[in-house]
Amino acid sequence: MPGDECVERPLFGGALSSCFPLRFQDVSVIRDVPDHQEVFADPARDESLIFELLDLKHNVGDTNSATWFLRDIASEQDAEESMVLEDSGTLEVAGLRHGDTPAIVSTAIAKMAISKSRQGREAQNIVRVYLANLRLKEVGTDVLITGNEPVLINPLSESAATVAAGLAVPATLAGCMPVAEVFNLAVTSFKVHDWNLFGAGA
Repeated sequence: MPGDECVERPLFGGALSSCFPLRFQDVSVIRDVPDHQEVFADPARDESLIFELLDLKHNVGDTNSATWFLRDIASEQDAEESMVLEDSGTLEVAGLRHGDTPAIVSTAIAKMAISKSRQGREAQNIVRVYLANLRLKEVGTDVLITGNEPVLINPLSESAATVAAGLAVPATLAGCMPVAEVFNLAVTSFKVHDWNLFGAGA
């Protein structure tokens, strides 16, 4: 869409990359996120895209791994009671393989009530969360790509200062690519340029 140009963006010092709109700015330093995460956001719409590297969860099955991670996020956000699983499935990521083992990619979508920063339940926003788990088993890594799209902004949330409280304006009406499309593009265009990121000898 006009004004929403998508370009390949370097991640983790250029070891990885993904393609998504320029309106998503790198806010990792501002938010003081841990080294295993990179966060990009469009503050004007309170939308975000998060890339996270985790040690492979061996106790989690491949097929439903994205759903498992969504439930884990809901638990961390004290949003388990509000979570409604909307959809789940799989995506193909062309060429994402190490040796003879292709990446196993599962996706899931949910809606949940989440509060920003340390704000309590009284300031929770309703957010649609898109999550993909790319399982890179040969290097012992779960890659999570998460897209967050506000559905309803609480007047008490800090988001209301930059985004009007109430129902979020649909992306198409604002002339933006919808988060669902941003997420799919970010996942399907994800590349590994340097497997050494995952450890010596990887």
